Amino acid sequence: MQKSQVNNFVRSATFFQHAGISIVFVFMPLIAKEVTESVFEIGLIVASFSFAQILSEIYFGRHSDKKGTRLKFIRIGFIGCAAAFGLHIFAEDITMLFLVRIAAGIASGIMIPAMIAYAYEANVERKRAATVISFHALGWLAGIAAAGIANDLKLIFLISAASFIIGLMFTMKLSNPKQEQELEPGTTKKVISKNKFLFLSLLLRHIGASAVWVFLPIMIVEEWGGDLYHISIVYVSNTLTAFILMNVMASKIHLSNVTKFKIGIGCTTFVFVGLSFVTEWWMAMPFMSLVGATWAFLFIGGNFHLMDNNPRSTSTGIFSSTLSIATVVGPIVAGGIAFLYDYTAVLYFAIAIIICAFVVSLKVRK
Repeated sequence: MQKSQVNNFVRSATFFQHAGISIVFVFMPLIAKEVTESVFEIGLIVASFSFAQILSEIYFGRHSDKKGTRLKFIRIGFIGCAAAFGLHIFAEDITMLFLVRIAAGIASGIMIPAMIAYAYEANVERKRAATVISFHALGWLAGIAAAGIANDLKLIFLISAASFIIGLMFTMKLSNPKQEQELEPGTTKKVISKNKFLFLSLLLRHIGASAVWVFLPIMIVEEWGGDLYHISIVYVSNTLTAFILMNVMASKIHLSNVTKFKIGIGCTTFVFVGLSFVTEWWMAMPFMSLVGATWAFLFIGGNFHLMDNNPRSTSTGIFSSTLSIATVVGPIVAGGIAFLYDYTAVLYFAIAIIICAFVVSLKVRK
């Protein structure tokens, strides 16, 4: 099979994978508010998905390297996500919503590290993989837009499940090349130790970001005068910028991966400084566009640096699980801060912790 065909199938599968996740993820605070009025419990519900992803991504990312195969984990993940996200439609109380979010986190964690590694290994010219991986941002864009168009918190679960089924169909077109098996014991610990400053700065940055994301949809609707579809418009400015910039990186931005990562971490600070001055929903759009730019830099820079120098699925699994840890901690912290103070205080917390993240990122070496 030609490399262009392989890349197109991976692009399509990546697109539907992230469309299926994003269509539910972005609106989860509003979905959670349907079963509880407690801001702290909303934070816990949002965090439950990422908590399940943490162990799933580390475990299955490592096993993908051990087995020397990616495609099996990718396909199992698509099947599991189609079932788990579809079951959201029956989650009409807080207990059931917790359970389906945990199942969705486990299922998505099975395939995310393997998918990134597969896309990277499918390209001899590694930087071209950025154009393939960029379709995760385009998938988020499509999922967010679809949620806004559907304008129905039940219908989006069916659209999500359908997205995973379509993505699975594209993986059936992919070959299953055997990779070199990474059997050395203690590999996960070595990767973490070797890249501790990268993972720590990523963790701190994303704690700040996820603390804000858990309440941003509520702020758009309740404080900035927006409607449900305005949430989609605001978030689309994020994902569209990320998609464009990830593609540009493959040919136009000639910076080292470490430098890209540091730019992504540091410039995130300006996002939350800007959001603290927003008074109407449309004013958030330029700052969300900046989020997309910073995400493109840190995601491509961080992942490519790791895959250049470490077992690929293991290191990307740790990268993804670090994001998941932050998405557990961030909403819980945000729930506590919002309960004691208000949503604006959460923005101030994000600014402070992301400045710390940038300082730590300066210790990352090429």
